[in-house]
Amino acid sequence: MRAQQPHGTTIVAVRTEKGAAIGGDGQVTLGDTVIKSGARKIRKLADGKVLVGFAGATADAFALLERFEEKLRSLQGSTLRAAVALAKEWRTDRVLQRLNAFLVVLDADTLVLLSGNGDVVEPDDGIIAVGSGGGYALAAARALREAGEKNPRAIVEKALRIASGICVYTNTEFTVEELPR
Repeated sequence: MRAQQPHGTTIVAVRTEKGAAIGGDGQVTLGDTVIKSGARKIRKLADGKVLVGFAGATADAFALLERFEEKLRSLQGSTLRAAVALAKEWRTDRVLQRLNAFLVVLDADTLVLLSGNGDVVEPDDGIIAVGSGGGYALAAARALREAGEKNPRAIVEKALRIASGICVYTNTEFTVEELPR
């Protein structure tokens, strides 16, 4: 079974009328051992116009990031088209099918989750979270927004903090990037 929920990270992305933000924790684990606490799982692409967060096997995620960046360049910066093209390739290429990672992609108009199952999921509510603490971060982000929080960076930071208090695979060494509206 491919595309299982990865252990060892939490990525959350939020889009509101004030802008968009994506963040992740810095913990890297090998089995039940923390081997790094300050990893950066958020990347800026296309001169900072596209933000990508990844969860899963690190080497797999980097391979997918490179492929996504190539697609982004070849499709003149169209994030959604690049995401769909990568998902198609990921689903049909025998080598890529073995990769175990998720990508969360965000730009001024797009917020999607990419998986090895060929999924390109655009959330109805402007919030995506993946990884071992993803469910906690998703619930926290939704509750924060429902309670009236409109600042996407604040939602991401608070959701990550809440997830880190529950999930043993999520630490408090956060990286958060934002795109203003």
